[in-house]
Amino acid sequence: MKTTKIEWTEATWNPSIGCSKVTAGCKNCYAEVMARRLQAMGTPCYEDGFAFKILPERLNQPKNVKKPTKFFVNSMSDLFHEDMPFKFLDQIFKVIESTPQHNYQILTKREKILQKYFLKRTVPNNVWLGVTVENEQAKHRIDILRNINVAIRFLSIEPLISDVGKLNLDNIHWVIVGGESGVSARPMEPEWAINIQKQCSKQKIAFFFKQWGTWGHDGIRRSKKENGSDLLGKQWKEEPVIQN
Repeated sequence: MKTTKIEWTEATWNPSIGCSKVTAGCKNCYAEVMARRLQAMGTPCYEDGFAFKILPERLNQPKNVKKPTKFFVNSMSDLFHEDMPFKFLDQIFKVIESTPQHNYQILTKREKILQKYFLKRTVPNNVWLGVTVENEQAKHRIDILRNINVAIRFLSIEPLISDVGKLNLDNIHWVIVGGESGVSARPMEPEWAINIQKQCSKQKIAFFFKQWGTWGHDGIRRSKKENGSDLLGKQWKEEPVIQN
């Protein structure tokens, strides 16, 4: 568990690591690249690279943090991976319930497993649930998320690899948008991101523009830092309103 450079959270907690590709957005997975790097460095737990594994020894890490913190759960995996035992998921959510001072942001591309898990379970009040919507073909995930009773529902439209068109944002509280980074990054067209921002503005939904990534708004390839995070000449870093 550690602090992170991910702009929309404060720290990461990875009670499991590793994953497998299930959608177009997974093609250039940053977590896979990082896992291979950690494997080469001989980092404990990464002996098998990006293979999925649960890490029970990390379960209680949030209990040692007294300061209220926003945790992104499983930045190096998908909490609802096909190989994740529901019994271990139950233990994870037990820890979440026992640490109400924290908020836990959980993002998945596996909406059917998410739906199955919460069919007979209640989402803790300090959980934010999100799904990745990298292109128009992934929009069906929003409908499943919308029907789960949770305090905050959010969309991660990153990497945005094509126009998502019109979005049904009913009962969605937050939308994060970003371009892809890395050697093989795919460009993001400005109008794709602007289309989403305008829909969020019209429906009064918090909009967070994370970054352009490897390709700038002008279609020129440079460092992520050089390309920055301005959209429409503004830094859009809105946060969802938590209802008490």
